[in-house]
Amino acid sequence: MSTNCYKCYTLGMKLREFTDKMTEILDIRRFDGADSSQNGLQVGDLNVEIHKVAFAVDASLATIKAAVEQKADVLFVHHGMFWSRSLTVTGRHYTRVKTLLDNNLALFGCHLPLDAHMVYGNNARMAQKLNLQEIQPFSLYHGVYVGVKGVFTEPLDARQIISLLQIRENGTNFALNCAQRKFRSVGIVSGGGAMDVYQAMDEGLDLLITGESSYTTINDCNEADMSMLCLGHYETETFGVKAVMDLVRREFGFETCFIDIPLGL
Repeated sequence: MSTNCYKCYTLGMKLREFTDKMTEILDIRRFDGADSSQNGLQVGDLNVEIHKVAFAVDASLATIKAAVEQKADVLFVHHGMFWSRSLTVTGRHYTRVKTLLDNNLALFGCHLPLDAHMVYGNNARMAQKLNLQEIQPFSLYHGVYVGVKGVFTEPLDARQIISLLQIRENGTNFALNCAQRKFRSVGIVSGGGAMDVYQAMDEGLDLLITGESSYTTINDCNEADMSMLCLGHYETETFGVKAVMDLVRREFGFETCFIDIPLGL
């Protein structure tokens, strides 16, 4: 685990105002019908004043405890605590909620909106680092696009792509049909986007960049001679969180910190 903090001076802001601003900037309401993960404020008192915001990929107990140690008022995450099914406040869920409440730490989650955002999103930020051109929405999910596609200014191989993205590699990274190839067109879908390789095939793209691989796609990719680069669910979903952190520090003047707890996947 590592934590990078950035200090600023601020007069503070009510949590209600912060929530409203983030909801508007990240266009969260547009995803009400597509994303059941309760985007927005998940835990917190709207009337408290906040000065410091911690940012992380996951709302794990370790992340929450690290945010408490950093004396943050809000923890902003990509993967929150509420998904498609209701959870009783018991067991691990109880411990996380209690730790938040005991330490007056608010939790703000932003899942698909943070994948999809064309300025601050995970996929848009990866496209920016790769200097992609002709960027368009890609990967239609429940009526909204969550990824992007585009073309490189000049063809790149897998090693060049990884270097430009500054991805930390580990034993779970996976490259399919990438050796000795250079790519011109690419689709990008952070996290668990392996199934989008079929859309990439249909659209004639050279490569799909995503986080996790999927066994069920391998034979199809081999038979279609399609390339896929799986760079880690966690790694590909740090880009949007860091982009929002920079925005909050720059525009609101908050002290911020990024809590880095990679899971190796």
